Amino acid sequence: MLLVIAGALTGFAVGLTGVGGGSLMTPLLLLIFGVAPTTAVGTDLWFAALTKIVASPMHHSAALIDWKVVRRLWLGSLPGSFITVLLLKLGILSLAPAYLQIGLAAAVALTSVGLMFQRRLHNLGKKLRLHEAERFLTFQPGLTVLAGLFLGIMVTVTSVGAGALGTVFLTYLYPSRLTPARLVATDIVHAIPLAIFAGIGHLLIGNVDFALLGSLLLGSIPSVWAGVKLSMRLSHTRLRLALAIILAFVALRLFWNSL
Repeated sequence: MLLVIAGALTGFAVGLTGVGGGSLMTPLLLLIFGVAPTTAVGTDLWFAALTKIVASPMHHSAALIDWKVVRRLWLGSLPGSFITVLLLKLGILSLAPAYLQIGLAAAVALTSVGLMFQRRLHNLGKKLRLHEAERFLTFQPGLTVLAGLFLGIMVTVTSVGAGALGTVFLTYLYPSRLTPARLVATDIVHAIPLAIFAGIGHLLIGNVDFALLGSLLLGSIPSVWAGVKLSMRLSHTRLRLALAIILAFVALRLFWNSL
């Protein structure tokens, strides 16, 4: 029952803000339910992918997805994920539990900082867009691909980043083009194939617990719909600040547990 509740709360956060698939669920699995780090990452990737698949038709029907931005992100994130999965499969890159937990803590901390400074990054991006428009637009596609590459690697290793850091990058890179609702929708759709891609890699390695996944989805699938509906009506600024504070505490707890 507690797993279903955890899934519901995380699913609602994902639908509402686009954040939480990895940055909330993976720490919950580690800290509350005692799941092994590698299993938590592998299972959470499928949890995030399937939860966001449920949310995406609502965003698509509202014409909120910016497919041009999504394709640019995929150009970086999917190859980045593939290379990372290959390195894991060949044993060149190791997910030792101790190091993985430190990596998760760092990823969640980075996510929290990114959310806290998202407004400032948006203002900086807007300033550059207005005063150095030609230069900004020249570098925008390449920087989007690089952002995708970073996300692909980070999500494959930790399951964290596709939602929170993705929105932070897009806030800076597309300050005028993406409204808050379009930002959430675009980021969610980008994260789906990335999570599936990385999830397949973890599945082949044996890091997915299907019983655990089923319990989490029982909670998340109904609640993500409610989150999406509210996301189209509410201001995201205070929600993201509250989430950033929560994630800061989660990161500290993860660091403490890794000592």
